Amino acid sequence: KLQLACFERLGAPGWQALADATAAAHEAGLLVIADGKRGDVPHTAAAYGQALLGETPTPWGGVEGLGADAVTANPLLGRDALEPLVDAARSAGAGTFVLVRSSNPGAAELQDAGGTGASLHERLARLTDEVGTDGIGQCGLSDVGAVVPATQPNLLARLRELMPRTIFLLAGVGAQGGRVEDLSQAFLPGPAAALVTASRSIADAGLEQARAGEQADAVRSVTERLREITWALTG
Repeated sequence: KLQLACFERLGAPGWQALADATAAAHEAGLLVIADGKRGDVPHTAAAYGQALLGETPTPWGGVEGLGADAVTANPLLGRDALEPLVDAARSAGAGTFVLVRSSNPGAAELQDAGGTGASLHERLARLTDEVGTDGIGQCGLSDVGAVVPATQPNLLARLRELMPRTIFLLAGVGAQGGRVEDLSQAFLPGPAAALVTASRSIADAGLEQARAGEQADAVRSVTERLREITWALTG
């Protein structure tokens, strides 16, 4: 999962580094999630899809985009703004992860609010489930997933109830305090129904050991530990 902001802040060289990282990941047989939580009016959303997933037609031929295997999307502009990204992903054989409930502490102020009705994150969960209906594969899971918080495991049972066919992208493991051991509800449909992501905890482990020349070993150790816990959780 490549956080676009960490590359984009470096300008044009950063985008080149992003493209290089994507190519290296693909060469290693890995899937790439472009994490930028893009969202805008339909015309602009379609342009985001071209930039990250497909290509942009020009009078001189198509210009290839990043070629990611999935993107994260912000749905707050509504269904008509979300669908161009989903369509672009499907055309490229890729996926979309819709931000349903984020992992930061301040998320509750807006995303858990709903008055006497459903909370905002529940409404977004229903939207995600509906938009993903046409993309359900033979495995029973949709090509439209959901970003949900590993930091709030108490929400996962309800979110899974609202999105039974949705792959969960579990954000906030490690540096934000989320624990893989608490995420069993996310995996109820099966081991492929959720992805555990950890970024800073892995990157920081490598930085701490970089001077000793043990960076790769440190990163590998943290990654393997998370993998072992996750597989144990999914049975």
